[in-house]
Amino acid sequence: MTIFSLQNRVAFVTGGNGGIGLGMAKGLAAAGAAVVIAGRNKQKAQSALAELRSVGAPAEFIELDAMEEASCHQAVQRTVERFGRLDILVNNAGTTVRKQPEELTAQEWHLVMDTNLTSAFLCSQAAYPHMVRAGGGKVINIGSMMSVFASSYATPYAASKGGIVQLAKSLAVAWAKDNIQVNAILPGWIDTDLTRKAREQVQGLNERVLARTPAQRWGMPDDFAGIAVFLAAPASNFITGAAIPVDGGYSVQT
Repeated sequence: MTIFSLQNRVAFVTGGNGGIGLGMAKGLAAAGAAVVIAGRNKQKAQSALAELRSVGAPAEFIELDAMEEASCHQAVQRTVERFGRLDILVNNAGTTVRKQPEELTAQEWHLVMDTNLTSAFLCSQAAYPHMVRAGGGKVINIGSMMSVFASSYATPYAASKGGIVQLAKSLAVAWAKDNIQVNAILPGWIDTDLTRKAREQVQGLNERVLARTPAQRWGMPDDFAGIAVFLAAPASNFITGAAIPVDGGYSVQT
């Protein structure tokens, strides 16, 4: 169906070299988009590029320090120079520090907030004029179930992911006039490098997740391919400012 086609579209995915970011990038590539993986680890990106190119999609790695304003603008500009346009931005770069709030340093707080939230603002701001020039665009912010729920050991992470949702809503309102739709995805417990470390650090986490999730499994990065295509494609042109859980039903259980 053409409403799900991303032919002749260009996507810029921060942190797209692994985990949820790569899962979404693979979906975008399979739907026909050219995909730029933006991040710091060029070596890690090579295997991701191979996966994307295996489905016939043009794919490139562009170096990005998502916490630096100049780097965000330069990476987006390089994308436009390489592919001629920018249609889709996926703000996926993220990190966390697992400590009780009274133990956190200001440096740790700023690391998480700047990586998860400020970077999404900076990349969105950099992408905006190019999307306007293209006649519209799609911005997809990656939140978390902790955009809604609390966590004693992830205060800055939860705060940043709550902010990601409000950023999406605010940009959705501001940029509706420009035919730019901005939405957020709220992943549940997904099997990634970050959550593998969480299972090592948080006793009983795996058992609690499985007990509460109706799907009775952890999510996988490839579970995000479909939602990424939907939010990036014409199929979602009248959806903006939404926050959509992808969590196997975790958030609807008490």
